[in-house]
Amino acid sequence: MTDTTTDTTTAATTTSATRREPARLVLEDGRSFAGQAYGARGTTLGEIVFNTGMTGYQETLTDPSYHRQIVVMTAPHIGNTGVNDEDPESGRIWVAGYVVRDPARVPSSWRSRRTLDDELAAQGVVGISGLDTRALTRHLRERGVMRAGIFSGEALGDKTDSELLEEVLTAPAMAGADLAGEVTTSEPYVVEALDEDGAPLAQPRAVVAAVDLGIKSMTPQRMAERGIRVHVLPSTSTIEDVLATGPDGVFFSNGPGDPGAATHEIELLREVLDRRIPFFGICYGNQLLGRALGFGTYKLGYGHRGVNQPVVDRATGKVEITAHNHGFAVDAPLDGETVAPHDGGRYGRVVVSHVDLNDDVVEGLQALDLPAFSVQYHPEAAAGPHDAAYLFDRFLDLMHSTTKGAA
Repeated sequence: MTDTTTDTTTAATTTSATRREPARLVLEDGRSFAGQAYGARGTTLGEIVFNTGMTGYQETLTDPSYHRQIVVMTAPHIGNTGVNDEDPESGRIWVAGYVVRDPARVPSSWRSRRTLDDELAAQGVVGISGLDTRALTRHLRERGVMRAGIFSGEALGDKTDSELLEEVLTAPAMAGADLAGEVTTSEPYVVEALDEDGAPLAQPRAVVAAVDLGIKSMTPQRMAERGIRVHVLPSTSTIEDVLATGPDGVFFSNGPGDPGAATHEIELLREVLDRRIPFFGICYGNQLLGRALGFGTYKLGYGHRGVNQPVVDRATGKVEITAHNHGFAVDAPLDGETVAPHDGGRYGRVVVSHVDLNDDVVEGLQALDLPAFSVQYHPEAAAGPHDAAYLFDRFLDLMHSTTKGAA
């Protein structure tokens, strides 16, 4: 777990203009950066990653997939639109820490309710500003993501970098981390189907059981807009819980952690595949489909995080600009059909449906003998491009063309 110790009451009531206290960022490999305290004061530890998006910082902060991660924003000017109450993707900020170069002194947006600095402080999120994020990003691109710590206030004091590094090295690694249970909903809830005017539908066009592995609020909303009633279920749900919703389809969401550690979720997904219930997964859900089919997953050097990744849909040849947040990827053959390795190939043939044009990372899977597909990126794309919104329509079509799975 991220260790965050801070006096949030004092920090939240201090104006942004007076926050010029020193802070320090220390990386696992010993490199350090000096800056100013931003947000809460104290210590935070986690895996440090960078996000290349120029917009959508509020969605980034509240994305549960960033649990246990310190996020570096490569865009230099952050906080200029403040914080509103409409754009969060969950009920809280999930990032372990926040690194920006040039924070806005005064937000300028008619929707703004608070400054980003004050919001970080109020939620106990330790950040740092005023450092060279370009140099930091280049370092992470060369060395790969690693553990790091941000220190400010009494937690910094007069400690040396060597002493701070000792604290950084106590942080758990992301590899092997099973984190879905730390971010999932505690109780099931329903997002009702809507008609074209946004009014509730008495009779939904389909019913989906969505397993929350760190789901973003816009995802069930995109399904609801298509007339789908969505039952959002905890990650600990059983196949009996899923079937009790009477699903026409099952969805696995994005989320944090190492897919290789998600043994319960993988077994649940195999129960879904065995019953031939239509399945759609995004991000973490894509990685879990890969593992359920018998493929491996691996950790990327520095991952894909931002709203500008080019991905080709191999079925159509169309290139989509897509939103990403992942540090792991599926290890599957890029070319041709492959028999899914699990259990002697009982799940039949699979193709890699989408590929990242920057580095040939697998960005989607399509089962040819089962009603199942997934993508690695985020088609809900709040604060990002909407090139991939058609995937929710594809899921609805798949449910309509497939006989409802039986228990």
